[in-house]
Amino acid sequence: MGSARTLLFTTIAMLAFAGNSLLCRLALKHTSIDPASFTSLRLLSGAIALAVIVRLRSDGGADGRGSWPSALALVAYAACFSFAYVELPAAAGALLLFGAVQATMIGTGLWRGERLGRIEWAGLAIALAGLVGLLLPGLSAPPWRGSLLMLAAGAAWGVYSLRGKGAGDPTRVTAGNFLLALPFALLLSAVGWRQAVPDASGAIYAVASGALASGIGYAVWYTALRGLNATRASVVQLSVPALTAIGGVLFIGEAITARPTRASAAQ
Repeated sequence: MGSARTLLFTTIAMLAFAGNSLLCRLALKHTSIDPASFTSLRLLSGAIALAVIVRLRSDGGADGRGSWPSALALVAYAACFSFAYVELPAAAGALLLFGAVQATMIGTGLWRGERLGRIEWAGLAIALAGLVGLLLPGLSAPPWRGSLLMLAAGAAWGVYSLRGKGAGDPTRVTAGNFLLALPFALLLSAVGWRQAVPDASGAIYAVASGALASGIGYAVWYTALRGLNATRASVVQLSVPALTAIGGVLFIGEAITARPTRASAAQ
């Protein structure tokens, strides 16, 4: 893949990833939809979008299918993500999410015997220091419950990403995992049906998050990965919190405070 096309696809994917945070926060802050319903609609619309993408692709013989453990990790990520954004600002949530993803994946690599160079150790230490600084008690600290939920979401997404390595065609595998995650999401909605609040605007945000920011966004990202090495793929994702912060100011009216700004700079 050419460098210009890789840059275009990478930019679209990062905007889509930031869009997930913005759409979820918009729905849960400005509409009455509940987080369980948002999660179910997001996964359902994502499954449909990915199924259509897989069906339209020409490489019909590509290998790859979903798995129940990966689907469980996916729904754990999506549910914790939604419930966290009941309280968290968009930018703080994105910082916690991607910090936890990086820590989970790097920590797993170390546990498996991988070795980091000095620069990688320094980068990891700075990123962790940024997260610690974000979570330290204080007037501008994000709510602890939402923070813990978002850290859990990041850990679940890290596990999901690690399980996806070498599992086959990534778009097909993701489509299968979205489909298998639906029963778990519907069970979550069934358990919390007393708190369910139908809301047309919230449902539109959830469908946009699932079909556009998740389904199409992931497919574009997997295409971009063909032109990126592992290091660049990891580093470029750290642009998402900054993009989310800008979107939070423009579309949600959130203020950029000093603490998330310092944490974002560290990452």
